[in-house]
Amino acid sequence: MRNIYIVGFMGTGKTSISKALAEDLGLNYISMDNVIEERENRTINDIFAEEGEEYFRSLEREVLEEIAGNEGQVVDTGGGVVLDEENVKNMKNSGTVICLWSDPGTIRKHTQKHGHRPLLNVENPEERIQELIECRRPFYVKASDFHIDTSGGEKKIILGRIKDCLSGGEE
Repeated sequence: MRNIYIVGFMGTGKTSISKALAEDLGLNYISMDNVIEERENRTINDIFAEEGEEYFRSLEREVLEEIAGNEGQVVDTGGGVVLDEENVKNMKNSGTVICLWSDPGTIRKHTQKHGHRPLLNVENPEERIQELIECRRPFYVKASDFHIDTSGGEKKIILGRIKDCLSGGEE
C-alpha cells in the first residue's frame, strides 16, 4: 500500500489522527519530527534555536526522502513540510496527501499548552497563527489530494472522512 501523508498546520490533529489512522488500517506510524529529534539527539525547539529554520528544513527534506522510499506508512509530517517543492513531489510520488484544517481559535487552543512550538514562541501567538496560515494556505492546497476540517470534529468522524477519501470518495 502507498504511503498516507498527513499534512496541515500545527494544532490541527496531525499526530493523534495519524496514529489512529495507522492503527485502524494496520499500517506503520511514522512521525517525521520524532525521526529528526532522534537523529539529531535534540528537540525541534533546540534545532530551531541553535541552527535555525533553514537547517531544520534541510533535515526534514532528507528524512522525507528516506521515508518516501518505503511503503505502507501513515506519515505525520511537520506543519511546514509543504513549503519545499521537493517534499511535495516526494509525497505525491509515493502516496496520498491529506491536509487537516482547523480554524485559528482551535489551533490556538490546541497549541497554547505546548512550549515546543518554535514558530509560536512570539509575543502574539494568535496573530502569528493567522499570518502563518495565510502564508501556507496555497502550499497546503497545492500539495494535498484531500482536505479535512478537524475543527471540533470527533476523531472517529474524521477517520471516517479520511477513509472515504482513500477509498475513492471525495471531501
